[in-house]
Amino acid sequence: MYPKLSLTGDLILALLATAEGIAGAIAAKRKKGRLLAGRGRVGLTLRPGAGTPLWNELVKQAVPLLGKRGSKARLARFLSLPRQRLQDCLKAKHAALDAERTLLLLCWVSARQQGHDLIR
Repeated sequence: MYPKLSLTGDLILALLATAEGIAGAIAAKRKKGRLLAGRGRVGLTLRPGAGTPLWNELVKQAVPLLGKRGSKARLARFLSLPRQRLQDCLKAKHAALDAERTLLLLCWVSARQQGHDLIR
């Protein structure tokens, strides 16, 4: 974990560095034909997995912050989501959040890592 990350600085850079590190592996899989490349994926919904390294890193940063009792329920209320949907996104890794809620989650992670609690 990174100590005290700022939203515009270190957290974004850490997410991008992780994505760049995984990009080589994804490119190798594409060459071997394991992943669809280019036009075959246009219009399809992204699912969490090897093709979503930024989402994977955000979830990896968020999960340790949810250890306290009731923290998942408070985060679900903050994101205006049912708790089950949050479970699907963060723990079961069956789904991803939409853009607005992903940005809210990014802000929440940054604030929690700095010791602040966001209230909406």
